[in-house]
Amino acid sequence: MLKQLSIFAENKKGVMQKVTEILQKKNINILGSVTNDSAEYGIIRMVVSDPVMAEEALQAEGFICKLTDVLGIEVKDEVGNLNKLLLTFLDSNINIDYLYLSFNRDTGRPIMVLHVEDIMEVEACLKNKGFISL
Repeated sequence: MLKQLSIFAENKKGVMQKVTEILQKKNINILGSVTNDSAEYGIIRMVVSDPVMAEEALQAEGFICKLTDVLGIEVKDEVGNLNKLLLTFLDSNINIDYLYLSFNRDTGRPIMVLHVEDIMEVEACLKNKGFISL
């Protein structure tokens, strides 16, 4: 299980750069990220090397942040492996709220970062089907 940092930010020029600058100053590495936006605000979701420190540093600069548990599922870097993972979810009647891509720096393999309702149950299900979770 991983900790994801969600940052609620204004949708305006320079905000993303400000977030990355704050993380850089604290020597925090961004391991995976996805941004969802609307006309005025957006949510930046990140897996970072030190989520607690990142949350504290961003909050000190006025950002609204939240830490959330997510799953990181390692898949082979081959055609069709994401589809295989998604079929496993479908066959197990599991709904995915959202997902995005990262990668395992040790193995070089892709990691699908995903949020589901019952992380512990889903993690056990995926391990039983041969997937590696982080």
